[in-house]
Order: sequence, then structure tokens, then C-alpha cells
Amino acid sequence: MIMQTNGRKVQLSATVRPELKELVHAIATETNTNISNVVTQCLEEFAQRRMTALMEEGYKAMAKEHKNFAKLSAKAASEVIPDW
Repeated sequence: MIMQTNGRKVQLSATVRPELKELVHAIATETNTNISNVVTQCLEEFAQRRMTALMEEGYKAMAKEHKNFAKLSAKAASEVIPDW
């Protein structure tokens, strides 16, 4: 997923369990980055998984509709063209 941005950043305040705070700090240290980048990357990955799940749901719904339409179309076609 490509997230479009205008380059601006906003400040976000969140309350997390102490162990998550420790984890974020550890990841930032291990990856030689800052806490903001770690949190941003986590949110972007979460957003990507969410978008993928929503798309899968949509495709499954479309497949069900297409299957029903195919059944109805086949029935109608067999009435018009009996040998089909």
C-alpha cells in the first residue's frame, strides 16, 4: 500500500503498557532510529494488514455475487437456448 503524504507530521499522544514502551525503545535502539519512526512503521504495517483484510472481504463478497449471477444467467440461457 502506498500511503500518500504531504510531508507534514503531527504529534500523537498514546498511553501504553510499560512492556510496550520498553519494546519500542529496544527496537529503536536496535534499528538505530527513533521512537517516532518505530511507531510510524508499526502503524503503517497495521494499516496495510487492515487494508488487505478489507480487500479480501470485498473480493469474497464479489465472488459470491458473481457465482449467484452465473447461476441465474445459466438458467435464463438454458430457457432461451435449451441445448446449452
